[in-house]
Parts: sequence; C-alpha cells; structure tokens
Amino acid sequence: MKKLNITISLEMSVPEDWELVETSEGTPVLKLPNGQFMDLAIEPLFATDPEETWSSTDDEDTLNDILDMVESEEVAYEFVTH
Repeated sequence: MKKLNITISLEMSVPEDWELVETSEGTPVLKLPNGQFMDLAIEPLFATDPEETWSSTDDEDTLNDILDMVESEEVAYEFVTH
C-alpha cells in the first residue's frame, strides 16, 4: 500500500448564529440552529466516465472498504475576523 495525503481547505460564508463546539473527544464541529450539528468530511465519489456525473456509492461494503483505508482524519475550523 502507498500513503496518500489529502488536505482539504474550505472558506465559507456562514450565518452569524453558527458556533464552534467540541465533542466529548475534543473534535471540533459546527453547532447550527435548532440543535443540529455539522461536521464536514470527505465522501468518495465514483463515475464510470470521468466526464459524466459523479455520485456516491450505494454499496455499503465499497464505502466501508474505502473508509477503512483512512488512517487518520483532521479537520480544522477557525472563524476569520477582520
């Protein structure tokens, strides 16, 4: 097996009432209104032709096989103030 490092960086404009909170394990997540929480993570997308529509898989075994290859995951959140 070869190692593959992937860095994901997103910049988003979000409503003022979104907050950063930590889970009991110290993982940062976003707290949304109405008691909802959101975490952004990667989901594998597949296509039979790279020029056509990409979609997630309905095959749980395939998805689990791909996710089992992930050795660690890190997502950093930071509100930017000017």
